[in-house]
Amino acid sequence: MAALTQVPIAPASMERFRAVLGADYSQVEAAIGEAERLLAGRVIWHVNSTARGGGVAEMLRSLLAYARGAGVDLRWVTIDGDEDFFRVTKRIHNHLHGAPGDGGELGRREREIYERGLLESAAELTALVQKGDVVYLHDPQTAGLAPHIKSRDVSVVWRCHVGLDRPNELARNAWAFLEDYVSSADAYVFSRRTFAWEGLEKEKLWLVAPSIDAFSPKNQDLDAEAVRAIVARAGLAHLDGQAPMFTREDGTRTRVDRAAEVDQEGLIPDDSPLVVQVSRWDRLKDPTGVLRCFAEHCRHPEAHLLLAGPAVAEIADDPEGAEVLAEVRDQWQRLPSEVRARVHLACLPMEDIEENAAIVNAIQRRADVILQKSLAEGFGLTVAEAMWKARPVVAGRIGGIQDQIVDGVSGLLVDDPADLAAVAEAIDTLLDDPDRAEAIGIAGRERVRKSFLSTRHLVEYVQLIAGMLQAQDGVADR
Repeated sequence: MAALTQVPIAPASMERFRAVLGADYSQVEAAIGEAERLLAGRVIWHVNSTARGGGVAEMLRSLLAYARGAGVDLRWVTIDGDEDFFRVTKRIHNHLHGAPGDGGELGRREREIYERGLLESAAELTALVQKGDVVYLHDPQTAGLAPHIKSRDVSVVWRCHVGLDRPNELARNAWAFLEDYVSSADAYVFSRRTFAWEGLEKEKLWLVAPSIDAFSPKNQDLDAEAVRAIVARAGLAHLDGQAPMFTREDGTRTRVDRAAEVDQEGLIPDDSPLVVQVSRWDRLKDPTGVLRCFAEHCRHPEAHLLLAGPAVAEIADDPEGAEVLAEVRDQWQRLPSEVRARVHLACLPMEDIEENAAIVNAIQRRADVILQKSLAEGFGLTVAEAMWKARPVVAGRIGGIQDQIVDGVSGLLVDDPADLAAVAEAIDTLLDDPDRAEAIGIAGRERVRKSFLSTRHLVEYVQLIAGMLQAQDGVADR
């Protein structure tokens, strides 16, 4: 069995953003011209651990399609690994967030598991890349590939999508575990400055915030009828006969066929206020805290809560997902009956990624308030997604979330996301005042348009590669 899986990337045109950006589109045109000149004859490889589930895979799917549409020769591959490998990489992920995760260590045995788990991927990748290529390695799972790839005389960028504003001992231990691998890269990319590790070479450091694709199935405009139909087909609301249609990335119209796996005692009433959190089943997203917050502190007796996440069997690189989902289900069962009747759990089908995205889109558009009560967060793409849909967001003042939301203007930030009463008060504030909630949603959409769309990301992507290659040429000339 191959250790690498190539992910197909269909090109997408950036022209669709011209009407969205107006005069700002000139920056995109300049970046496209620079990419064609600079990258001719080079292949840009992106390597991560999964093509489905989570913000990184979703962001790559859109960003790489637009870069390929701009004339860049891009390839995307995912690495394979056994249960022990992904157990260690999940531990690294948790530690980088300052969380103990499964409570295990990152010692010599874990290093042996990690390095052994990457050997086959390293062998296959080094056979594929050629001199002059650029390889993007994403997150802890792939960091150990950097020394292998550098031996092929290629440029290596390590992109870290996770981090912590105030690193603790766990985070620094994770840095120490990865540092020897990461230090061989030609550039390091972090989402925000406070995430950048101490001791890394500053001249190699780049800051690039993630982005969303306004035209993907997850973010494309859906009218109210389509929202109702898709939410109903997922098994969360009453069917009304309307076909649950959306537009695929290739422009074809298609129907949502699959239902979610749901835990609920009844459907969501059409006229009930709905609070939604969409995230992976991850303790750092605190789904059990969301349940307690809603059950113990939210004061709107007619409101419903929906916790939605991916079907856990389809997320190969997250061995804790099933455990967390079981904890959430157990807590849901123990809720008072009158509260349990207003709480819905949904595991969304993952067989068709675009269908999954359309269901998430409809769920977010059905929401009156979208919550992201993460305890730690690298960026939080679900926040930008909700803002783009003009939905008011309540979230913790942590990580990249606070870079997206201007508190009180484009969303509401809670200083401590573990303060359940404060989170509930923010939710209730928006449910109490629909006009304010609408104004915040509109401001959020405009903020995303200006700062967090794929076009800005592509421009910075080209600038990074150009700067890195020019620096290397300067070294070679000396």
